[in-house]
Parts: sequence; C-alpha cells; structure tokens
Amino acid sequence: MGDIPRISEAEWEIMKLIWKSSPITSDEIISSLSDKMNWSGQTVKTFINRLLKKGAIGFEKSGRNYLYHPIVSEKECIKAENKSFLERVYDGTVSMLFSNFLEDEPLTDKEIEKLQKLLEEKKAERI
Repeated sequence: MGDIPRISEAEWEIMKLIWKSSPITSDEIISSLSDKMNWSGQTVKTFINRLLKKGAIGFEKSGRNYLYHPIVSEKECIKAENKSFLERVYDGTVSMLFSNFLEDEPLTDKEIEKLQKLLEEKKAERI
C-alpha cells in the first residue's frame, strides 16, 4: 500500500473533490467548497498546499492555472484511515468493532443478509 499520508478531516473535503473532479483548479475547488464549508479562498489554498507537501496531490501548470490531481487513490486512503481507526479505537480487533456496531445500530433484513454473505465469503477464503 506504500506510505499513505495522514489526511485531516478538513483535507478530506479537498481530496474528495479532487478524486471526483480531477484535474481541477484551485478556483474550482474554492468555488465548490467555500459555501459548503464556509472557508475563505486562502483557507482552501492552505489545505491544498498541505496536501501537496504530504504528497497526496500533485499539479501541472496549464497557462496561468495549476491543475491538481490525486497521487494517492481514494481506496488507498480509505483503507489506511480504516486501519488507523481500528488500531486507535479497537486495538486492531475487527470483531470488537463489529460487535459494538451491531449492538448499537438497527439493521434491515437486506443489510443482515449482505453481512452474512460477506462473512461466509471470508470464511470460505480461509479454507
């Protein structure tokens, strides 16, 4: 999986937009996020610069604009974030995570069937 940079909650908002709309300019990012997040243009540029320094995004110069693109995939980042959360909160124990979640959250019959199917597939992989 390589070294996936730690991305803050605010930086995730920028990354989601870059993953969805790459390549994208800073003006497009600012336009998309300034109302939603109530951020100034300078705040958005600060987050973009942090992501550049972390190696999460790259850019190409196109005329007077910089076009930003992801260097790390969304899937890789989600996987790293899941692993980090599991380690921090549940000491890496997947069963504890699911036990707590399943006790606290109502599930539809369809969701239960899907979970059962996933567990059966995981079990079959081990055989």
